[in-house]
Amino acid sequence: MTADPNRADERATWLEKASTLSEALPFFREHAGETFVIKYGGHAMGDENLAQLFARDVVLLRQVGINPVVVHGGGPQIGAMLERLKIKSEFVDGLRVTDQATVDIVEMVLAGSINKQIVTAINQAGGFAVGLSGKDGQLIRARKLRRTTRDPDSNIERVLDLGFVGEPAEINPHILNFFQQSDIIPVIAPTGVGMSGETYNINADTAAGAIGGACGASRLIFLTDVAGVLDKQGNLIPDMTARQARQLIADGTISGGMIPKVETCLQAVELGVKAAVILDGRVPHAMLLELFTPHGAGTLIRHDAA
Repeated sequence: MTADPNRADERATWLEKASTLSEALPFFREHAGETFVIKYGGHAMGDENLAQLFARDVVLLRQVGINPVVVHGGGPQIGAMLERLKIKSEFVDGLRVTDQATVDIVEMVLAGSINKQIVTAINQAGGFAVGLSGKDGQLIRARKLRRTTRDPDSNIERVLDLGFVGEPAEINPHILNFFQQSDIIPVIAPTGVGMSGETYNINADTAAGAIGGACGASRLIFLTDVAGVLDKQGNLIPDMTARQARQLIADGTISGGMIPKVETCLQAVELGVKAAVILDGRVPHAMLLELFTPHGAGTLIRHDAA
């Protein structure tokens, strides 16, 4: 009797998958009970297939005993809605100037449509997700972000008024601690509440770092549109200490748009996060490759050795 080559190929495929799961078991044990804050944005959030894979990966993390906390962005979606409503918006130093009309749209898009899309995707993948904004339970108490700029001609420094752009003043993790004791996956829109109840638009990276520090997260994961930090030859740097990261900024190896990403990682580590990771969210299952394989998938920034 001749063996069916299709059945043999199918068996080999399943054996390979079983082997992969077996090799991942030590990593499951290592991370069980830990909290991971995941900043979700960029191309990964705009691609429907990648969004579905992300939702499944988040559910898998919860199933193996990890407590995922998702913090999402939404800049392109906000821009599209503002354009649709013919509300003009401008950027200063990469930050959207946010007047009252703009902050209303920011809150509608971030805490409304985007947040619920992510929640729905996770629930459809078998999880139990609940959407929040930084205003819920006063999770993110915010203050107005102060930025200064210097005129290149006169060298005079002036304060920029960015409107309702804020930064975290205090994180109240009470509601997140409650969720950690259950099977609920929180999905957080990065808006905060001011002293007088006003809404502030907060950079999602900054919000994720602050939440990670307040939760004592083991990992802060940034899903971006880059592979990670590259050396001067263009090779991925898989691991570095905070001191090494600062040295790479100083010598120009880390430059341009990578600087604020790395600085956010450094701030999170200073706030108490054990390690921060920059990953390419365009790679399917990038989080699983980073967490559950020996070689990882991005750049991990950790505390300096004692």
